[in-house]
Amino acid sequence: MPRSVKVGKEFIDQVKAAVQRQGYPRQKDLAEELGLSLATVSNFLNGKSIDCLNFQEICDRLGLDWKAIADHNSNGSNDTTAIENKLPPEVSFATCPDESEMEDFIYVERPPIESICEQALCQSGALLRIKAPGLMGKTSLMDKVLPQLVSRKGYKIVRLNLHYAEEKTHFSNLDKFLQWFCVSVGERLGMPNQLADYWDEEYSTSKTNCNTYFEQYLLKHSETPIVLCLDEVERVFPHPVATEFLGLLRVWHEDAKTRHIWKKLRLVVIHSTEVYVKLNVNESPFNVGVAVELREFTPEQVQNLAEKYGLTWDLAQVTQLMDMVGGHPYLLGQAFSYLQMYGVTLEELLQNAPTEAGIYGNHLRRYWGMLQQHLGLVEALKKVVMTSGTVQLEPIQGYTLYRLGLVHQAGNKVKIACNLYRQYFDYCFQVSSLGA
Repeated sequence: MPRSVKVGKEFIDQVKAAVQRQGYPRQKDLAEELGLSLATVSNFLNGKSIDCLNFQEICDRLGLDWKAIADHNSNGSNDTTAIENKLPPEVSFATCPDESEMEDFIYVERPPIESICEQALCQSGALLRIKAPGLMGKTSLMDKVLPQLVSRKGYKIVRLNLHYAEEKTHFSNLDKFLQWFCVSVGERLGMPNQLADYWDEEYSTSKTNCNTYFEQYLLKHSETPIVLCLDEVERVFPHPVATEFLGLLRVWHEDAKTRHIWKKLRLVVIHSTEVYVKLNVNESPFNVGVAVELREFTPEQVQNLAEKYGLTWDLAQVTQLMDMVGGHPYLLGQAFSYLQMYGVTLEELLQNAPTEAGIYGNHLRRYWGMLQQHLGLVEALKKVVMTSGTVQLEPIQGYTLYRLGLVHQAGNKVKIACNLYRQYFDYCFQVSSLGA
């Protein structure tokens, strides 16, 4: 058996469809559940070689016969991925596409948010902060805005998801994290790794080295402004590197006010939870720049989304669906896609929606499975489900449930995000109590 294997080209569409069918909206959701890196899952889905055992594990989770879809004409020995996997962790980088390629949202305008983002990023040294729970369309918003900056302004775009960083290797060591960060940004700009020329491990500090790498190499060799879009920034919050890294982003934003070289850099910081890292008010990137928080769709936007799926709906139908799933972009998109594809009635869809047999069955089961691994979250969500209004939770539990999109925040309290979740998890809690 070869050490590495890849999906045959003729089966790539099949495996990507299996991800959605099994209830994983994005490749990072599958990676998290399997405990694999995002790069490994992305390479699998795009026909690049990965370790044979990982290949079989992913196939098992997706309900695929690994022998049937494997490319038997290649043993992966010459694949670039195999070479990259041999690099030391601190200088390895991901060559896989952005997670937006896994999302299948039909975009709905949210004016004036798009123009606010574009105008902000046209300013020298800009810092744009975007906050929303998972699956609310943060990536889709950038898919809409960033290409405009390329076509209209000629800007360079770097999109880096911090999910690509290895938690044990990078998030516990500032030097390794910043080296990974510098190489990853450079790779996305098409620039080779030059750490050896700019990283002084004997006499300098990690932050100074990182600053030098950007100032004297990445920014210096760019004729046009660079928009650096950092996704899932909340991944650093619980780790030792958080304070120093976030403070560095703030310094770069401030340096742009007085130093010409830093005017080229425009930062986008995307996160899905409140910032619970203790940061000095003068060192935080979360109290400067332009802040945007994505809200759920309004009834008018839901009606617009229905039209994009070829459905002519009145406000009563919109209200009926929103009574179940709220204005959640992903849940609404799933419903409209199903109605368009199978021609069932809205009433038929809603009848089974909060059950294992409904269109959200895999999505709901995945959440329940994740919660089962953290009993504290199960108890916290139970309090929310059993309360008709808002409830106060321990802050980290509230942030986690918000990040997952299961609750809405109301000041220091939370409430269930929609009836779909209330009904399904109420059923889960009842079954659990019967089996206790």
